Amino acid sequence: MSLPLAIIGHGKMGRLIEYLAPEHGFHVVARFTRASIALLSIETLAGASTAVEFTAPSAAPENLRRLAALGVRTVCGTTGWYEHLPQVRDAVESSGSALVFGPNFSVGANLFSQIVAHAASLFSRHLEYEAWGWEIHHSAKKDAPSGTLKNLAEEIRAAGFSSPVSLAANRAGSHTGTHEIGFDSSADTITLRHTARTRDAYAHGALLAARWLQSKTGVFEFRQILPQLGGTNTS
Repeated sequence: MSLPLAIIGHGKMGRLIEYLAPEHGFHVVARFTRASIALLSIETLAGASTAVEFTAPSAAPENLRRLAALGVRTVCGTTGWYEHLPQVRDAVESSGSALVFGPNFSVGANLFSQIVAHAASLFSRHLEYEAWGWEIHHSAKKDAPSGTLKNLAEEIRAAGFSSPVSLAANRAGSHTGTHEIGFDSSADTITLRHTARTRDAYAHGALLAARWLQSKTGVFEFRQILPQLGGTNTS
């Protein structure tokens, strides 16, 4: 059964999600841009009880609170707003709605994060190694370092790696996204890298999460629900 979907943020990602939505059993009935988000209401949602939000860090918290108040289950791919997560969580939980958020909705990138965490746990017992994290994204991406790179650094720390971790970020052109983690000693260097070929992986992941979110309540991180999601032919 095809489900009605609202797109909050009709930029490159929003348009891609709309294009791919039928593959995941959705049809888009409402689209909101930066200019039209003020018109968000039960009427303008046109029957959509699920939304995908890809906007800007400054706009996302208020968008999520408004969607929660309207009872809309939402997948949020915007990053850079997580200091507002407690207030957003309160809004979602008090309304009985649901939210999936995450710094990266690529299935492959999330599996990469698990690989990095395992590697960090191995290197944590060898204090001669230090680590770095580096990324490059397109020049329009607002936050630097990205939520994905910050999350990778958090995974390294959580795995017990106590040596220094240096982070760096570049923004240029139309690059879809590369994240690299390295462990270095005087003897050798070990490098792990994830490179996205297209934005499709992020859109497929967001739509998988939106489908999973049906009949759910509460706030979830994408990496937490990943084992419960069905796969696609895009990694």
